[in-house]
Amino acid sequence: MARKNIKDLKRNEAGIAAAVGILKQRFGEKFKTSLSLREQHSHTTTYLRSQLPDAVVWPQTTQEVSDIVKICAEHKVPVIPFGTGTSLEGGVNAPAGGISIDLQEMNAIISVNAEDLDVCVEAGVTRESLNQHLRDKGLFFPVDPGANASLGGMASTRASGTNAVRYGTMRENVIAVTAVMADGRIIKTANRARKSSSGYDLTRVLVGSEGTLGIITELTIRLHGIPEAIAAGLCFFPTVEDACNTTILAMQSGIGMARIELMDVDAVASVNRYSKLDLPLQILLLLEFHGSQDGVREQQKSFGEIAEEFGGSDFQWAESTEERTRLWTARHNCYWALKAEAGEKEFLTTDVCVPISHLAECVTQTQKDISDAGLYGPIIGHVGDGNFHAALAVDLDDREEIAKAEEVAEKIVMRALSMDGTCTGEHGIGQGKINFAAIEHGDGIDFMHAIKMALDPDNIMNPGKLFAV
Repeated sequence: MARKNIKDLKRNEAGIAAAVGILKQRFGEKFKTSLSLREQHSHTTTYLRSQLPDAVVWPQTTQEVSDIVKICAEHKVPVIPFGTGTSLEGGVNAPAGGISIDLQEMNAIISVNAEDLDVCVEAGVTRESLNQHLRDKGLFFPVDPGANASLGGMASTRASGTNAVRYGTMRENVIAVTAVMADGRIIKTANRARKSSSGYDLTRVLVGSEGTLGIITELTIRLHGIPEAIAAGLCFFPTVEDACNTTILAMQSGIGMARIELMDVDAVASVNRYSKLDLPLQILLLLEFHGSQDGVREQQKSFGEIAEEFGGSDFQWAESTEERTRLWTARHNCYWALKAEAGEKEFLTTDVCVPISHLAECVTQTQKDISDAGLYGPIIGHVGDGNFHAALAVDLDDREEIAKAEEVAEKIVMRALSMDGTCTGEHGIGQGKINFAAIEHGDGIDFMHAIKMALDPDNIMNPGKLFAV
């Protein structure tokens, strides 16, 4: 069940031509068909082939998104929502052509409700711009996937990241969304109350649906107070197994870590070169604690004692904002560091998530798979919640190398599923993991399909993603 390269779907040529003509007249300079822009709105950051939309449109309001969708629905033309284009599984590709709806100009912060610890934003607001806006209010939004992704895109893919171990994923942090559905109607899934037992939870239906049911245009999301004290630390280990076992015991001991990230030796080496650091070439845990001054010191002490049990050494603690920023910037630039290391090769990037009791076994067996295949494949991970990533470098002109990488990726996913894990902790299904989603969910896929057909009977909402229709 390997990740075979993706195929085109049947195009509705007459419908596309009609919709393009109407939208061009309606949106003028906000509607483009140039090849370069279409290429920018189909790219993926993995080895999957790009599939271009027929046009790109930049709406500025929810009503304009509704108008676009109504026109496309009338002519049965696909619509593909686009945030910042950082998806890793072909989520913005257009396998049947159609219209890419770029939401980046919908970037207003509508209201900050500091007393209620929530904020209402348009879908094009990025996490970095939101946190910059919130800084003077003593608040922050914690979900941090690394890339400066849009909040609408993060909700659509149920994104996660380095802070998930303490603050949760987008699933836990989205209170309500406004969305345009397949017939162009606009719905709001909930009000701002922190809990409700009123009706179906439409917020959770749309969060993680990858644009296949509706286009999220506004969100209400949870905020948190900026902690009194923040301390980051580095700890080095002889093996990945030692680092994973340290993480497991720390979690089981109730140490309140905000982030705990793993990087293997290949990842550390690439980060050293790219970010001009001089970290020891050993397995690295990069962690961060949030809380009161006394609480953070106690957490540091407890973690250090556990790490020593598993051979952890070379502790380096960073409490200044500048030093923490330097370390986390290097971690967030890890993908680009690996790209620089891989040269002309592209990455087949996969992620899985397992119960933390299986984490050490899953990661060490993955390392062996990569080594046995003779591939360059660094491993990094948000190990506090059992999630890790393998980036397998492949020469797109080398069919044998691609086949090896696909085989390794399949082994990683199937092993995670055998451990009661998931085929993706945060990348999403998109196109790349459709086959694995079917294995993971079994007959549940039929019920997902039923929801899709009830809400989008003409399959115009981001077709070719999540499952085959």
